[in-house]
This record gives sequence, C-alpha cells and structure tokens, in this order.
Amino acid sequence: MTEFTTALYDKVKSEILKWNEDGIYAISFFINANESNEYKGFENVSSWAISYNTEKDCNGADELDEERWNYAFWRQDETMIIDTDEPDVFTEKLFDWYAENGITNIGEENEDEMYDEDCNYIGKGPSGHYELLQLASEVARKLQEDGVIKEHFGKEIPVIIHGLEYAWYDIEATKNANPDGEADTFIKAMEELGFC
Repeated sequence: MTEFTTALYDKVKSEILKWNEDGIYAISFFINANESNEYKGFENVSSWAISYNTEKDCNGADELDEERWNYAFWRQDETMIIDTDEPDVFTEKLFDWYAENGITNIGEENEDEMYDEDCNYIGKGPSGHYELLQLASEVARKLQEDGVIKEHFGKEIPVIIHGLEYAWYDIEATKNANPDGEADTFIKAMEELGFC
C-alpha cells in the first residue's frame, strides 16, 4: 500500500470502529461522481462517503431483495472520506496522488470510449473516478484481510463499493474488496435484479 492508501485505510478504520449499532449487515463505500462537485477548478469530481445499513433499516427484507442492497433504500447517514463540498487534507492528497500517477482531465470522460458497438456502457466514469474506486477497493480488501471488520462486528460483513447506478466497475471493485466471498449475496442480488 502507498502512503496515501495507508492514510485512507487508517481514517476509514477509525470511523468503522466507532460503529456499534446492532444488526449491521453491510458497509457502503459510496463513490459518487456528480457534475455539481467542483474542486480546484475541476467539475464532476468524485467524492467518497462511508456508511452502513442495519437489519432494522431494511425492515426484514429477504436476502436478495432490492431494499436490502440498493443504496437508494438505505438511511445514508454518511461520513465523508473524500469531500468536495468541505475539502480537507485527504481531498488535497487525492489530487496530489492523481498528479503523481499521471491522472489528468479530472471529471472529464471521453464519449468515444463510453459505449461498445451494442451500446453497452464500458466506460470507467469521469477521469479520476475509476482510480478512486480502486483505492477504496484496496482499503476495503485490507480491512477484510486484516480481520478488522469481522473482529469488530463479530461476523463477516461485505463492503459494497458503488455509485448510484451499480456500474460494471462498482461490481468489479466490490468483488476485489471482499476476497473471501463476503459480498457473494450482494453480487447474486445484483444479478437477479438486473444491475449486472
């Protein structure tokens, strides 16, 4: 892990360890590209918030129900990790990381690379979005591999990495973040609901 990824890991871990509510069954890493997000003159910048959902919140929804897994139904009581509304040291470090890794044109997306010949979306979101997903996925994977989540909650809990649309790259990042199949039920639900 890079120095920046380690700093993100420490921040996310410290927030998760504050969560003590009963019935937590899923953790959300919400990576959102939004045209209203502006930072350092760039528009459509991705932010990152974390939260969770509980059995009480989903009203006993069945294992594969949309209400259980679609963030639109969750309470969305978020803690910002990368914030474009109230920028902090982590937002600054993200932009430094972008520069160090040659990631340019933040927030822009090449329309010629967005769809395949069958009009299926194959793009990676606006520049910087996919890369932030990868950082979040790496942080989540380390939390799983280090046993932080299982030890704190007393059971395995999936980390769902997503935007509003559950694009192919969200599913890819979620699979990577949960190396021992912690998100298998989520993946199955997304397949049955037609999100992937």
